This record gives sequence, structure tokens and C-alpha cells, in this order.
Amino acid sequence: MFAIIKTGGKQYKVKAGDKINVEKLDAAAGKKITFEEVLLVGDDKSSKVGAPFVSGASVTAEVVEQGKMPTVIVFKKRRRQNSRRKNGHRQLFTTIKITDIKAA
Repeated sequence: MFAIIKTGGKQYKVKAGDKINVEKLDAAAGKKITFEEVLLVGDDKSSKVGAPFVSGASVTAEVVEQGKMPTVIVFKKRRRQNSRRKNGHRQLFTTIKITDIKAA
């Protein structure tokens, strides 16, 4: 069984046992979290699509760790103006492990 969940403004296709990196969630490592915004639940034979969410469906996950992505350099230059800006950005993320998918 698989599901498509929405978190952090993005959509992820998950199944039980998957480990994925999502936008930072406010939860400590080892804590269980539940995603109620399930867009689709399905298996090999059939699927159920929500409008916009599948009622009664949920995905349970466990927080594995919190971390930071590698640095992305943001460099802006305007030619012949002696204007340069260099910034870096490290996006925060949460690694979660999907433990259970409940369909309605």
C-alpha cells in the first residue's frame, strides 16, 4: 500500500518502511507524528483519490533526525557596476520513517 501526503508545501509518495527528508517539522527525534493531509491512498488493484484529501486516511511516521542540507551559494553580480553580493543558505530538514498507512 502507498499514499501521497502533503507536508511543507510539497507532495511525497510514501509506503511503509520508507525514509524520506521533508521540510523541518517541530518534533524531537524518536517522536511519532501523524499526517492527516493524505491526497491519495492505493495499492496494486485500486486507489482512492481525495477531493482534496481522503477522509479518514492518515499516515504515521517516526522522526529519525533533524539536520541541515549542504550549503547553497547565492551570488549576485551586476556587470560594470562594481556590485556583488555573496550569501549562503542551508535548508533545515527532518528525516522521517513511515511506520503505518491507514486508509478510510
